[in-house]
Amino acid sequence: MFLNTTTGNTRNKHRHAPWLTVALGLGCLYLLTCLTACAIPDDIPYPTVETEITAFEVEGQCDATGEGEAEAVIDKNKRTVHVYVNDLVDIANLKVKRLETTNDAAVVIDSTLCIASETYKVDGYPQESKNTPFQIDATHDVPVLLHTYQTYEWTIRVEQVVKRDIEVEGQVGDAVIDPVTRVAIVYVNSDQDLSQIRVRKFNLGGPHGAVIPNLTEEPSVDFTTSRRYYVKQGWSDLIYMWTVYVYTTTEAVQASANVSTTAKGATVISGTRPNGVVPVVEYRAESESEWTTVPATDVKFPTATSYEVTFTALHSDVKYLCHVKFNGEATPDQTFYFEGEQLENSSFDNWHTETTKSSQELFLPWGAADEPYWDTGNHGATTVGASNSTFVDEDGRRYANLQSKYIVIKFAAGNIFTGKYLETDGTNGVLSFGRPFTSRPEKLQFDFQYKTSPITRTASGGWKDGYGKYISRTLFEGLKGQPDSCNVYIALGDWEPTLYKGTQCPYLVRTRPSEFQVLDKNDPHIIAYAQMTCGRDVDSWTTEQLKLDYRSNRTPKYIIVVAASSKYGDYFTGGETSLMKIDNLRLIY
Repeated sequence: MFLNTTTGNTRNKHRHAPWLTVALGLGCLYLLTCLTACAIPDDIPYPTVETEITAFEVEGQCDATGEGEAEAVIDKNKRTVHVYVNDLVDIANLKVKRLETTNDAAVVIDSTLCIASETYKVDGYPQESKNTPFQIDATHDVPVLLHTYQTYEWTIRVEQVVKRDIEVEGQVGDAVIDPVTRVAIVYVNSDQDLSQIRVRKFNLGGPHGAVIPNLTEEPSVDFTTSRRYYVKQGWSDLIYMWTVYVYTTTEAVQASANVSTTAKGATVISGTRPNGVVPVVEYRAESESEWTTVPATDVKFPTATSYEVTFTALHSDVKYLCHVKFNGEATPDQTFYFEGEQLENSSFDNWHTETTKSSQELFLPWGAADEPYWDTGNHGATTVGASNSTFVDEDGRRYANLQSKYIVIKFAAGNIFTGKYLETDGTNGVLSFGRPFTSRPEKLQFDFQYKTSPITRTASGGWKDGYGKYISRTLFEGLKGQPDSCNVYIALGDWEPTLYKGTQCPYLVRTRPSEFQVLDKNDPHIIAYAQMTCGRDVDSWTTEQLKLDYRSNRTPKYIIVVAASSKYGDYFTGGETSLMKIDNLRLIY
């Protein structure tokens, strides 16, 4: 039926029935309802895409002492980047050589702090050329915004190390140097003639600066009154005026000797010394009678009145005696043991958990405020299931609990390793094995328990390892029904790091079959290696020692330690209930 739109008498003649009016009204209501139902709301939440800074490098980058090279300290939990620079760069116009982020985040820096040429965005970093240098004003903390679907605020902190020091004849204590007021105060012995002061060091401008005139070239300097000098910094041609005061004092610096152990296990003998006196450091094993003198070149002088000696290659578990001689007089003998470098968090006491995007509890083997040293495959496991490398508190001890499981679509061995889990590639992991290490231990000792189970899972398909060698799946199919084995190994090596998405990796590991690469124990870069596999139940805590087989006298750069509940977990092969407990790792020298 069609609606008639004519006028006059025909309108009444073709008047439509009441049921049609109702039908038309219902039709319009239905159409309106459909249109409303099809409308797309504008409040759909964006996906959460967290992003972080993964690499940061500036000109003049150095370590905290102002020497050598050091990577920026990046804390993803606090969202901070901390870096040191030397005295050759102007931090008010500091060149950033590299800044890399995850998820291709847009990086925005306040235009008042970002010095950019025409090639840069006004508000910060150019996305089209991320490795192109730009400049920032780093005299204060620099806030940086990372944009994905959300915005994350990071802070860049730059500390400039300017080693200023003064050393004069008859000096007592270290000089007081204030770079803010540009004033320096030096104390000398009470019998020192202030009109004839011999200057040995006068670095008010830092190692690369200059003082005008150069006082170290003068036979002596008259400091009976304050003196003013022009000082040039290493990064600028600007000249600043400093004021220097020299006073006499009746106090004297007493010689001292202290023994301490660093976080890396080295033994340090340090203390104070009268100005200008070179100490003689001697040591011997308690069972010996002859003293050994530390070479003078190994004695360091951080300041005019301090010294420091570091021991890094003595035998462990041997008691030593040491003393320090000043002008022939020795300090009292002190005892020490050389412990050698140790693995951090080696008893797996420090853990924390985070909630993943899939609402899983991610177990991480380091404290929430600590720097990671160990990591696990939990990052990959929790994309589809629960963490299978956790900790357990039992009978007064906390240990790593490594459980083999079939997680939804793939077998996964519980594991823990020195290094970092980088990312999940599909359902496969990309890992960085190794942590910096330069000692030569004799053994790796640890406590463990193990519960084996029959091998029920093997992967389909084959693998091509990182050396182009094909590995057939049939090698593992024959293992079905046999007892699973746990696996622990240690490797010391001098690999050249691989750069993976901004991260320097001592040894890059991939588990994707098409580009498979795990550690090859025959790698020529391996200096020492040891391994244990166990395919039987070990019901009580048992101490195991792995003796390292040294293949070279080269000095290591990195240490790799790996423990897994299934030996062939890298090939997704093992028993679904195999369980390894491990605790108290210790390197023996």
